[in-house]
Formats: sequence, C-alpha cells, structure tokens
Amino acid sequence: MTFLPETGYAPTDEDRASLDAWFAAYDGHSARRDVERMADLAVFPLNLVSDDSAGDGRAAQWDREQFVGTMTHVMGEGGEDITFESTRTPVFLSPAMAVVFTDSVMTANGEKQHLRYADILIRRGGSWAFQTMIQGGWGDNL
Repeated sequence: MTFLPETGYAPTDEDRASLDAWFAAYDGHSARRDVERMADLAVFPLNLVSDDSAGDGRAAQWDREQFVGTMTHVMGEGGEDITFESTRTPVFLSPAMAVVFTDSVMTANGEKQHLRYADILIRRGGSWAFQTMIQGGWGDNL
C-alpha cells in the first residue's frame, strides 16, 4: 500500500512574511498599472479559472503576452494610481504552495469596487510567483 505524504502544513513566520512581501510588491505594481512587472511575478502558462457573462464556468491558460494584453486592457494605461485595501487568508499546502483567498476594495478614479478572488502561488528558488488566478467575471476574456 502506498501512502500519501502527510498534509496540514503549518507555515513559519518567514513563510507568512515572504508571502506578505510578495503581495505588497504585486499590489504596488498593480497600483502603478505596471503590467510588465506584474507579469514578472507570475509563472507562465498562467492558469485562470472564472465564469463568463452567460454564467458558465471557464478555465484557460494565458501566456505572458495574453496576460499583459488583457491586464493592460482591463486596468487601463495610467492616469491616477489604483489603491487596494485587502484582507488575505493564506492556506499553506506546503512550504512551496499556498492558496490565498482575498477580499479587497480597489479604488480607481474615486470609484470603489469590491473584489473577491483566490490565487495559487508557488515558491521556487526562495521566491513566490502566482500560477493560478481564480476570480469571477473574467470568463469572457478567456
């Protein structure tokens, strides 16, 4: 009989701090709409899971070019910075894998938008990168 590895990893303080630092950097790039730097923090092909305007679930993979093009279109090319107020709940599956649930308020041009999403991040060579984005409403872009 083959047994699976034990699960239920408890993150260290360094695990949490390094993940928090990654999100601070990513949010900073997002606030400046620096999509190229956002892409630098991803692993491609990037998995996306969403739903579309018809209410159907969708899944796809984007390469870097698709990510940059879509995010530039969605976020715009500049102007006023975007701010984020986020509450994140990471679930560490191992020292190198985390699923992070986020509730966020994004403010752009004085307008607030509430967001709820999840990301799957992996750590390679000591650095985190996001590999899967899970959020409703992106399906028509997939």
